[in-house]
Amino acid sequence: MRAHVITAALLCAALGAVTACGPDAGTSSGATPTTAPPTTAAPATSEPVKDDKPTPAEKATVPDFVGMGLQSAQDKAQELGFFGLGSHDALGRDRMQAFDRNWKVCNQNVKAGTSAATDTRLDFGAVKLDETCPAKEEKAPSAAEGKMPDFRGKSVKAARSALDSGTSITVDDASGDGRWVLVESNWQVCTQSPRAGTAVEGRPVTLTAVKFGESCP
Repeated sequence: MRAHVITAALLCAALGAVTACGPDAGTSSGATPTTAPPTTAAPATSEPVKDDKPTPAEKATVPDFVGMGLQSAQDKAQELGFFGLGSHDALGRDRMQAFDRNWKVCNQNVKAGTSAATDTRLDFGAVKLDETCPAKEEKAPSAAEGKMPDFRGKSVKAARSALDSGTSITVDDASGDGRWVLVESNWQVCTQSPRAGTAVEGRPVTLTAVKFGESCP
């Protein structure tokens, strides 16, 4: 019996490289291994098509703002859906409307009673509460076509705004009292050099001025 066992062991060792010695070679159950079927990716979902067309703005009737306080006019415009608002100095002095309650509306860029899209920009020409609206709005000077504007009677600030920011400007008190011209929108030009109509060409500009309400000498 021992001889048969040894013989079987030797035979198994000799054939080990070719075939396994037991019935369980390759698998624990003796069953033929199977390959799992390949998985199929889920189809990609299509994204909804976006509509690039802009949504049309709503419309509202533009009220008559003339005579209203600037702050009240702006509040009313916003109640109706108009949020693109602007204002400017109707006297052409280029003053900022820092405190809207201190200003009143003289004119508006969109006629009262007009049905306008609410994204329309509304712009108000305004003066201070103790001032009279001009019969015709004063236009700020402009160095059109490179020519020196006529600054006489205009505010020093408006004159400065009309020229290139690099222009050298000297402003003197025309009264001869040597006052400092601090708030330029409160001073009006009496004389200028170069004169109106001269080519600008980056030349230095000299102005004399007095405060509004004063007479030029």
